[in-house]
Amino acid sequence: MLKVVHYINQFFAGLGGEDKAEIGPQVNEGHVGPGMAIQKALGDRGEIVATVICGDNYFAENIEKASEEIVSLSRPFQPDLLIAGPAFNAGRYGIACGGVCRAVQNELGIPAVTGMHEENPGLDLYRQDAYIISTEDTVKGMITAISKMVGLSLKLTDRKKIGRPTEEGYFPRGLLVNEISARTGAERVVSMLLKKISGESFESEVPRPNYDRVTPAPRIDDMTQAHIALVTDGGLVPQGNPDKIEMKAASRFGRYPIRGLKSLSPEDYEVTHAGYDSVFVRQDPHRLVPVDVMRDLEREGTIGKLHEVFYSTTGVANIVETMRNMGQEMAGELKEDGVSGVILTST
Repeated sequence: MLKVVHYINQFFAGLGGEDKAEIGPQVNEGHVGPGMAIQKALGDRGEIVATVICGDNYFAENIEKASEEIVSLSRPFQPDLLIAGPAFNAGRYGIACGGVCRAVQNELGIPAVTGMHEENPGLDLYRQDAYIISTEDTVKGMITAISKMVGLSLKLTDRKKIGRPTEEGYFPRGLLVNEISARTGAERVVSMLLKKISGESFESEVPRPNYDRVTPAPRIDDMTQAHIALVTDGGLVPQGNPDKIEMKAASRFGRYPIRGLKSLSPEDYEVTHAGYDSVFVRQDPHRLVPVDVMRDLEREGTIGKLHEVFYSTTGVANIVETMRNMGQEMAGELKEDGVSGVILTST
């Protein structure tokens, strides 16, 4: 019988919601919460010997440390398999599930499987590191997700051949696997072409890349008359983070006044961003939001004027649609204020 460790967050463990999101890793023997459904799906093939629990905020703010702690808590049980989640469309939970799967695979050398919705930011972060089953966006798809996760997990532990993503229900991992075919490449491609022309369904052997096309804005003809704004996705915010911008998967942005300021004081700002080492920005905020240089350009007449507020958000592990919406909202406000150009700084 396989020994299975299950990873869940504080919510699914029944410990609480956001008020308990800061709790560090802990372990319970046996199954907890959705682990009951996983145990049922495992049947006599395996037993959940332990459930590791961690708060979403704790993991997101201490990814490496939390991963090491979770591996340490799992190791004594000598597991054959780890199942994480499923996380559905919960962003921080998805990031944690993916991170735990990667850490356990690397450190314990055992298979690990999780499940997420296609818009979960954890998917793009970890799809190449672990098998991630496609789920619905909410817990209404729990039973289906667990059934697929357990099915794939047992195949991995039995070292059976894993089928294509469309067959097993996991997200493509960017891997190309050689297969032997009775038909030549020319025959297969002509067959797909004929099906496409006839309106029949077919599956391409090489998925097309999906590029986000953005039409460039027209150039600024006279910079000496330009009204320039500063925007950053590097997470620079006033001390105390008044808008509560998240360190990952941000859902909001802030507007911060710089009217009359010739420079930014390090004592007045902090960084809310979990994707880079912010020590240099905290030493000198101008490394991210160059108010000092822009004032020089303004004084010299190189630009017309600097906008009296700068915009800031966090650009790590974000859902594209969320960032697009924030960008459109920022752009709408800047256009209303007569801004003619933006300097966007990143990490």
